[in-house]
Amino acid sequence: MEAKIEGEGEEEANKRKWKRKKSTEASFCPINSLDDGCLMHIFSFLSPIPDRYNTALVCNRWCYLACHPRLWLRVDRSVKDLSEPGVFPNIETAVAAARPGDTILIAAGGSHRASNIQIKKPLCLIGGGELPDETTLICSRGSDSALEFMSTCKLANLTVKAELGCCLLHRKGRLTIDGCVLQCESNPLDYLSCPIVSTASAAQQLSSSLNSHSDGVFVSQTRIEGGAKAVLTSGDLELQRVRVIYARTSLLFWFDVEHQ
Repeated sequence: MEAKIEGEGEEEANKRKWKRKKSTEASFCPINSLDDGCLMHIFSFLSPIPDRYNTALVCNRWCYLACHPRLWLRVDRSVKDLSEPGVFPNIETAVAAARPGDTILIAAGGSHRASNIQIKKPLCLIGGGELPDETTLICSRGSDSALEFMSTCKLANLTVKAELGCCLLHRKGRLTIDGCVLQCESNPLDYLSCPIVSTASAAQQLSSSLNSHSDGVFVSQTRIEGGAKAVLTSGDLELQRVRVIYARTSLLFWFDVEHQ
């Protein structure tokens, strides 16, 4: 009996020793020996959602570095101290302050006004919620569009609503729309609205042919509701490679709009 108790005691002691060893190894992980500049440079190669977002959950240091304004800007109406670097009260000011290649994280909850905002530099706009319905951009009646793209950009995890006009206006560049919701005015005014409008022309296509990415709109896993049609082209780009999945309550679209 005593031998059994001693054996159980040794087993518990070994378990505690193993836990201490494991926690010590984790705290002295080689990557944590890098300075902040090196870690931030590594984080810059991660996709903003979900990889870079998840790194912020590891520890306080990683949270500070992963959310640093050098890696992305934030739009958050609830922030009262606007002197905080990299935080803006609305999308328009964030776009104006952004540098080419920046990522703008739009806070979830409530709605953000977006009317005729021109984006003339490569940017990535991402919703901060778990689902696109949690981050909504509303284009007011009388505006041509919520966002107007004149450069290569990406939208992800966002809901864009337009009362009239269009949700997204594509002038030139490569526009990628991934995991979004585009909503237009329902009947009887749906013939006046269209989720996506592209005006890119062959001349713009030829001028961009020297670049690695040609002009076009590339849509994946996006829910489209209302409007006369999913996409309207007034230039020389054409709808191609259409795929639709019928869900119980909505339709999910995959398609490309590019030069034939």
